[in-house]
Amino acid sequence: MSQSVQRRHLWLALSPHGFGHAAMTAPVIDALRRRCPHLRLTIQTSLPRSFLEERYGSDFEQVEEIPDFGLKMVSATRIDVEASAKSYREFHADWPGLVRREAERLRVAGPDLVLANIPYVTIAAAAEVGIPVVALSSLQWADIYRHYLGHLPEAGRIGAQMAAAYNSAHTFLRVTPAMAMPSIKNVVDIGVVARRGRDRHCELRQHLGLTGAGERLGLIAFGGIDHDFPAELWPVMEGWRWFCTGPIPEGRVDLLPVAAAGMAFSDLLASVDVVVTKPGYGTFTEAALAGIPVLYIKRPDWPESPFLDDWLEKHTRALAVEVDDLLGEGLRLQLRKLFALPNHDVATASGNEEAAIALERLLRDTSIACERS
Repeated sequence: MSQSVQRRHLWLALSPHGFGHAAMTAPVIDALRRRCPHLRLTIQTSLPRSFLEERYGSDFEQVEEIPDFGLKMVSATRIDVEASAKSYREFHADWPGLVRREAERLRVAGPDLVLANIPYVTIAAAAEVGIPVVALSSLQWADIYRHYLGHLPEAGRIGAQMAAAYNSAHTFLRVTPAMAMPSIKNVVDIGVVARRGRDRHCELRQHLGLTGAGERLGLIAFGGIDHDFPAELWPVMEGWRWFCTGPIPEGRVDLLPVAAAGMAFSDLLASVDVVVTKPGYGTFTEAALAGIPVLYIKRPDWPESPFLDDWLEKHTRALAVEVDDLLGEGLRLQLRKLFALPNHDVATASGNEEAAIALERLLRDTSIACERS
């Protein structure tokens, strides 16, 4: 590095509400690092470092304490509304003090730019200290809070504080696809942000010792939050093996942990014949980039769902089902219906570079030289 080039410091705040926020942001950081190879990265999140290293490499510092929880969940698809309301009341009981404490953390660290997906306290704190801050996501907690908890007496005050925090960012980069964001006034829409996995289907079959032409592979992926899908009732189907992100019932040789694949999750997803999941940005977009068919559990109450579902069905074979549809002979029937659907043009991930360009421009505007690779 030449003496004229300083090492810029990006502070990346990631919601620990599941793994999706971290997974979504990783390809943007990859693109930014190609443009700014000497970037210093701090990741603020309570997610396991092992997961972060799979997505971001090992060259980062981690701050595990983060003021963000999203929603309290019963499972991957069921929200604990009462617990969420209680947590938000406690969270906002001393809003100025909460922001002030986080602002002091950022002031001491002194990053050149903050990127948040999507902890709003961090955004408000960066704005208070005068550090440029960008939000990036397909959703935000202000309108989700109002969707589920807007009827509560304290909702007006809490929702306004959340929205004001998001609106204090320089920009909210809303990725494609995304929920409507009526509370957010600084939205800039960009393309899909996702990593396209490598198709390693043949390698995966060899790794598992599969030789029969009729043997097929599936992935059951419900994200980083415990789900209430009854894996013990998952039907045994001749000719099928399934990788699972959740616990595996004893004695089920047809169900395998994801780690047994011996490859990155994105590559595994791009190498199976079908994915069974819930509506979620990362899994949907990675499947659409690779053209992998998707069976997904309906989630009509989630504000993102209509936008994610509609987009997915335009880019790969996709079918919405109920949990009961996947039990017994229902799974075989749903797979037949899914595979009979017409193919679509796969998606492209233009948002990775769009976001990286926007972030690089802000870093450059802070009068810090950026060495291009």
